[in-house]
Amino acid sequence: MMISSSVPEAAARLLKFVNNSPTPFHAVHNAVQRLEIAGFSRLKESDSWDKAIKPGGKYFFTRNQSTIVAFSTPQNWKQGTGLSIVGTHIDSPNLRLRPVSKRIKAGYLQVGIETYGGGIWHSWLDRDLSIAGRVVTAKSGEFKSRLVKIDRPILRIPSLAIHLDRNVNKELKFNQETEFVPILGLISEQLNAKSEPSESNSQDTKATNIADNHHSVLLSLLASELSVAPDEIHDFELHLYDTQPSQLGGIANEFIFSPRMDNQLSSFCALDALVGSISTNSLLEGNVNCIALFNHEEIGSVSSTGAESNLIPSLLSRLSPTPDLLAQSIHKSFIVSCDVGHAIHPNYMSKHEDNHQPKINGGVVIKTNASQRYSTDSVSSFLVKQLIERKGGRVQEFETRNDVPCGSTVGPHLSTIGLRVVDVGCAILSMHSIRETAGTRDVQNCIDFFESVFEGFAQLDAKLIAE
Repeated sequence: MMISSSVPEAAARLLKFVNNSPTPFHAVHNAVQRLEIAGFSRLKESDSWDKAIKPGGKYFFTRNQSTIVAFSTPQNWKQGTGLSIVGTHIDSPNLRLRPVSKRIKAGYLQVGIETYGGGIWHSWLDRDLSIAGRVVTAKSGEFKSRLVKIDRPILRIPSLAIHLDRNVNKELKFNQETEFVPILGLISEQLNAKSEPSESNSQDTKATNIADNHHSVLLSLLASELSVAPDEIHDFELHLYDTQPSQLGGIANEFIFSPRMDNQLSSFCALDALVGSISTNSLLEGNVNCIALFNHEEIGSVSSTGAESNLIPSLLSRLSPTPDLLAQSIHKSFIVSCDVGHAIHPNYMSKHEDNHQPKINGGVVIKTNASQRYSTDSVSSFLVKQLIERKGGRVQEFETRNDVPCGSTVGPHLSTIGLRVVDVGCAILSMHSIRETAGTRDVQNCIDFFESVFEGFAQLDAKLIAE
């Protein structure tokens, strides 16, 4: 039997994007670079857009460095035009340093962390971890929010040896506060003689001085990475990440073994499709093509950068600034909410409903839930199938069993605006683990679908008659 090991080009580009995006801050930064190369212009929410938006234009704006919205207008654009939106999220379950992270115990330097989202936390044990995020620095009266990524392992959460817990293979339990603390290093005379000052309660310490909150060796490492002095660091948001890179796997390179497939896979595909749609967006007719990469979906989307914020309502109202035009735009608009879905697991097949078992590399998954945990209905599902069929793609259906709770994503939040929404995704395994498994062919499947939405939704929708 011949085994093909060719790698879809889109999958190779996804690997590069994920490896360079350990946090939402980095993902947004990398998306900005891609958009600017493609000729998109940056907008600021604080500016007036009255004269900025023109027919045939390409634009983007960011909020808090952790979410991004980008869109292109057709040649005949006018206020009241609908929007074809692909909505994803770029946050993933992970561990984050506490505002006071300094811990010392049993001769070890440790850092306090907080869990973010619903991660499979045991998958973080015995991994080679590092930190990335953003750091607020001050120099000569100038304040900057700068990105940082330490490219070598500096942290580890060791598991307990089986000799000290003979039941570990029967039942693994650990306290996430006391038994899930990363080790940074060892206390030694050489390491700490000058670098670990005793705790100070001096009233002369400035509020912006964080030296007593974190190990000085950690602050020194960050300072070296940013080419600043340690006392120029005044705050940060740092995430732990697995230093093992995203890579291909499987006997025929059919898999992607990677962190953050949930949901950087969808976000990358949305970005790629929007950039790729520029040439076709020279058509006279059509919707505004738009992508929205939200933050904080893993904790409910309730934030200034989440799907429940005013990001999309604000965009709609700025492009159609009167109530009448806004209502017209909403009526013509459509949102594809794309988040990864659950592929059938060969070892746990009973977890899926018998007739709803999506497969990796099997095509785009349409997600449906009667309780509206997903926003798909028969009309939005029909539109998706028509658009995928135009590119020669395949669809799969997913519903949860009645005895298994159903997750959700950004779709239900966005549907409350009054927009039509469909929930879709690519099937993966090990969702919310530190290492997930996706399909190499599904990357292009997803891009093709988004391109079909951008190219043809408005024309297809015009033929749909609802009685």
